[in-house]
This record gives sequence, C-alpha cells and structure tokens, in this order.
Amino acid sequence: MPNTLVIGKDLPDGLDFAKAVAGTGRKIFTCTKTEADAVNFESQELFGSTWNKGSAVSAYSFLVKAETKLQKINEVIFYFDTNYFTTKFDSERTDEIAAAIDAMVYPYMYACGELLKGLEQTREKTLVSFLLREYPSKHEMLSAKTPGGVPASTVVSAAQAAFISLAESFSTNVSERNYLSVILARCSQTNELYKSESSLARWLTEAMESISNQKNPQTVKQASTWNKAGSKIQTGFGLFSR
Repeated sequence: MPNTLVIGKDLPDGLDFAKAVAGTGRKIFTCTKTEADAVNFESQELFGSTWNKGSAVSAYSFLVKAETKLQKINEVIFYFDTNYFTTKFDSERTDEIAAAIDAMVYPYMYACGELLKGLEQTREKTLVSFLLREYPSKHEMLSAKTPGGVPASTVVSAAQAAFISLAESFSTNVSERNYLSVILARCSQTNELYKSESSLARWLTEAMESISNQKNPQTVKQASTWNKAGSKIQTGFGLFSR
C-alpha cells in the first residue's frame, strides 16, 4: 500500500480522518499539535510531527521528516476543513488575521511549493489530492436565505478561496510532469459524507486508488476538474493526453 502524507488538520483534531486513511493499509505521516502527541500517536501507527506553519523553512523540514519516516511518499493529501477552521477563527478582529493566515494559508502554499520542488528533483510517481470540506460565508448564507447558522468569518472564507485557487493552480502541473497526478475534491454541507470524516477519508482513498490504477496519463482537464465527494472519479482517456 502507498505511503501517505496528510497535511491540514493536526492530531488529535484530525484523528478520525487520519485513522480512516491509515485503516486502508496506508502508512501515514501527518501534523501534530505537540511533539508529545506525535509520540503518543506513534503507538497507533500514526506518525507525525509539529511544524511552524508560517515558515517555508519549517515546511521543508516537515517534508524531510515525513520522507525519512515513510522512506518514500507516494501520496499527499491536502485537507482543508472550513467548518473546523470556522470554530478556530470566528473573530473579525484585525489583530487575529496574521495568526489565521499562518494557520490556513501559508502552510498549504509553502508545503505545495516545497513538494513540487522536491518532485522536480526525484521525479517519483506521486498522487496529490486537495480535499475541501466546505462551509458557507455570510454572503453565501444570505444569498441562499439559509435560516440560522453561524457563517464563516471573512478571513476563513478568504482562506477557503485561497485553497481553491492553490489547488487549481497546482493541478495544471500535470501538463509538464508525467510523474504527477492530482485529484481535486469538495464536500458541501448537503453531501452525506459531510457528516463523517471517516467516510469522507475512505471515499478519497478509493478515488486515489482509481487514479493510481488508470493506465493512461492523466489529462490536465481531469486533474483540474473538481469532483463531488462520493462520486466516481473520471479516469477516461482524453483525445489530447497532455
């Protein structure tokens, strides 16, 4: 089974998701809140480490730790849980914006950059997934006339938009790198899988396996298309493969 790096939700908060991925037989490495957590979860075959998410140098060190522990990274999952971040950054105060960006924007951008840099050197076959568990902004709630509910703060909504943009931009890299495959997936609140992160994680691993098993190179169109969580990933052969 593949060795998988999961980035986005620290243990223990991301335990359900991480356990479900590991439950498919994968060996995983992920983020932890503390080094003590990393030691404790190792007994459950969940490996991880802390990192300074606002630092590009720390992102590089984190990837090195992951590769050292796993020996080889075959899959990377970037997981953005907007609902989770909404509970962490619910204020509109300007003095909290920097911390919010450090947690929700910089880590994904730095990790993507360092990952791509490393892949250009090794050219190892790698599948990268971007999974978005969506949550509506105030504007979206008002537009949909959704009664009740607490909308995502402005900075969380902006971070979600940044994640979408990063994912779409990263997916275009398959055009020049035949060793790279990408899955973009999003799960809305109305999706049945939204209720269970474990089920969401299991669907994603099945989707990753379908991409890994396809015989033909992935097209840019396939890589850059957002897939609905729970649906079948399109793996058909396009007329122009690159």
